[in-house]
Amino acid sequence: MTSQVNRTQRAEAGAVALIALVAAVMLYPGWWWVVLVAFLVFDLSMLGYVRSTAAGAATYNMVHNYAFPAVAGLAALTMEPVSPATSTAAGVIACAWAFHVGVDRALGYGLKLPDSFRNTHLGRIGREGSSGGHS
Repeated sequence: MTSQVNRTQRAEAGAVALIALVAAVMLYPGWWWVVLVAFLVFDLSMLGYVRSTAAGAATYNMVHNYAFPAVAGLAALTMEPVSPATSTAAGVIACAWAFHVGVDRALGYGLKLPDSFRNTHLGRIGREGSSGGHS
């Protein structure tokens, strides 16, 4: 991937992370702190690497994408009239999840390829990689 495309994707992800944090603060003022406290919870998806690199990549990628935070956000919107408490929980989870994925991507931690934890869709991470990053 060209460095310009990589920078663009990382900037987009940083914007998503910022929007998710601002949304949490504005929509859930009593709960915004959950976004920060829950940050590392999503990295439990790396436990798949205990089994194999392919399993680890699958579990990591399942959690480190924007699809599930979007579903949680949709649930928050649709549940508001039925159950405000459930709506709030889903909304906070959506913000926390999108924030986590956005920060990871902004730092260069992309979706994992099945051959190695260090090979991602944003390039190779680590000392000899150009992306930087940990998760």
